[in-house]
Amino acid sequence: MHTLFAQDLTAKQRYKLMTGAITPRPIAFVTTTSVDGTIVNAAPFSFFSMLSADPPLLSVSVGRREGEMKDTSRNAVHHQELVIHMVSESMVEGMNETAATLGPNESELKRTNFTLVESTSVGVPSIKEALVRFECTLESHLPMKGESGQDSFDLLIARVKSLHLAEDVYDEQQQYVLTEKLRPVARLAGANYASLGKFFSLERPK
Repeated sequence: MHTLFAQDLTAKQRYKLMTGAITPRPIAFVTTTSVDGTIVNAAPFSFFSMLSADPPLLSVSVGRREGEMKDTSRNAVHHQELVIHMVSESMVEGMNETAATLGPNESELKRTNFTLVESTSVGVPSIKEALVRFECTLESHLPMKGESGQDSFDLLIARVKSLHLAEDVYDEQQQYVLTEKLRPVARLAGANYASLGKFFSLERPK
C-alpha cells in the first residue's frame, strides 16, 4: 500500500491521483448566459453531484484559471441561473467540443450541432438534445482557496426548479428514470470516458 501525503504533492499530482481514483463521475453539461445577455455559454464539469432531494440541490465545482473565474461561474453568479444537462452517449462528442478554451464573448455551442430551446423556469436556454435537464437557480456560491491562498475554484450549489425528461427515458407510471435508455456517460481520468456496464441489484438490509 502506497501512502502519499497531500501536502507533499503538487496540485497537478493531486488532480491526477484523485480523478484516477474517484471514478466514474457524472458529467454536468452546464449552460449559462453571458453577463451582457448576448451569448449562451456551455461547458462540461465532472466535479458534480446531487446534494439533496429535499430541498432539490445539485453541486458543480468550477475550477479557476490563475485565480480568474470561468465563464460558467461568472455568468451563474451574475444571473443567478443555470441549466444542468445530463450527458448521454449520443451527445458526448458535441459535449467534448465545448471543453475548448474560448473567450467570454464566444459561444462554445458554435462548435457543435446542438439546438437551443427556451427553458421553462429560468431565462437560460437549454440544449434540446439532452435527454434529462435540470433548470436551476443559484442557491449558493462559495469561492474556495487553494494551497497558495489564491482562489482555486467556485462551488456552485444549484436549486432545481424544473426537470425535463425525454419520453423514452421516463417511466411515468412508476416515476422512474430508465437508466438503460438514458445511457449516461461518466468521466474517468485524462481523456477517458465510460459508458454503463453491467447492472446489478442488492437489497438494502433491514
